[in-house]
Amino acid sequence: MMMAVNGMKIPDTFYISHGSPTLSIDETMPARHFLQSFQQKVYPPTAPRPSSILVISGHWETEYPTVNAVDGVSETIYDFYGFPKSMYQLKYPAPGAPKLANRVKELLKSSGFKHVDEDKKRGLDHGAWVPLMLMYPEADIPVCQLSVQTNKDATYHYNMGKALAPLKEEGVLIVGSGATTHNLRMLRNTSSVQPWAQEFDTWLKEALIDGRYEDVNNYKEKAPHATVAHPWPDHFYPLHVAMGAGGANSKAELIHHSWGLSSLSYASYKFTVPA
Repeated sequence: MMMAVNGMKIPDTFYISHGSPTLSIDETMPARHFLQSFQQKVYPPTAPRPSSILVISGHWETEYPTVNAVDGVSETIYDFYGFPKSMYQLKYPAPGAPKLANRVKELLKSSGFKHVDEDKKRGLDHGAWVPLMLMYPEADIPVCQLSVQTNKDATYHYNMGKALAPLKEEGVLIVGSGATTHNLRMLRNTSSVQPWAQEFDTWLKEALIDGRYEDVNNYKEKAPHATVAHPWPDHFYPLHVAMGAGGANSKAELIHHSWGLSSLSYASYKFTVPA
């Protein structure tokens, strides 16, 4: 068990829209520069350097919650196809975080998640390593990933986040990594934003900033164009985990906003409990 230590607390949780894998190389993308400035401009200045990082990525779906418990350097997984060759040569050799993996299992099981698996071989998918290589390019902080369950609903993932909230007291940085809008069939190489994407993105921003977390949990019924914005919920559920870990009394803040390919929102959020 990881123990809380005075001065270790990280007050915020984060949801990062990682969008296209080209974020790893494309210097023209505003989201890339936002993530590169994370330590200097976004991460709370009074918080300690994270002891480890927990990433909930939209690129890891399993039937039951699963953590990767890698002993040693994590493999860089290239789970994308048809992109420039240089992207397949990038590495993010962060150490695994088996102690954090065990702590995540402990917290989830004690909160009613009866079946939690671990994978001792799986490395970091691009939902984890692409944003992290920009946020923490030193690759010296241990990283653990937690999967999403697309056979469950958003409230399930919110409750998963609530179970993980004690990790903040232990110096763990919790990052949900997905996409605020994610319909790959609707991407267009134009500069104008498609109306359905704009409307969903605006609804989400207003719901989060107003603290209407229950509406966000019930987004399929409450949000405009919900199933167009997310035909499959894999890239949205990491938001619910970060939101739940932030706490019911947390305040959401939009920390970055940009668009790509006419309907891919890079809106990213921070959840902070007021002092």
